[in-house]
Amino acid sequence: VQLQASGGGMVQTGDSLRLSCAASGPFFRTYSVAWFRQAPGKERNFVAASFRNGGRTHYSDPVKGRFTMSRDNAKNTVYLQLNSLKPEDTAIYYCAADRNLILSSIELQSQYDYWGQGTQVTVSS
Repeated sequence: VQLQASGGGMVQTGDSLRLSCAASGPFFRTYSVAWFRQAPGKERNFVAASFRNGGRTHYSDPVKGRFTMSRDNAKNTVYLQLNSLKPEDTAIYYCAADRNLILSSIELQSQYDYWGQGTQVTVSS
C-alpha cells in the first residue's frame, strides 16, 4: 500500500487543522493506520493509531482530548483532526500502516511497514 499525507499548514494557537492520509491499494480496511510526528531536532513520536477492521483508536497523552483520528474505508483515507493546537504541536506529521499491528507495539516505528511522506504543521503563538 502507498500512503499520501496532506492537509498541513501554518496556523495560530487554538486553531484547527484536518490532516488526511490517502492510501492506494486494495483491502485498506485490513490495515491498521497510525500517525507519528517529528518536531525540529527531535525524534519521531507516536501520535495516534486506529486498528483495522473497526478496531479501537489509541492516542498519545500529549494529544488526547484534542486530536481525533477517523477513517473512511470507502475512500481509503484516514483523517487526523487537530483541535486546540499549540506551538508544541509543530512538527512534520507522518501516517503509517501495518497489517499486523498489536497494541503493545503501536508506538514503535519499526512495527509499521508502510509510510507516507509527511505533511508540515506549524503553530505560531
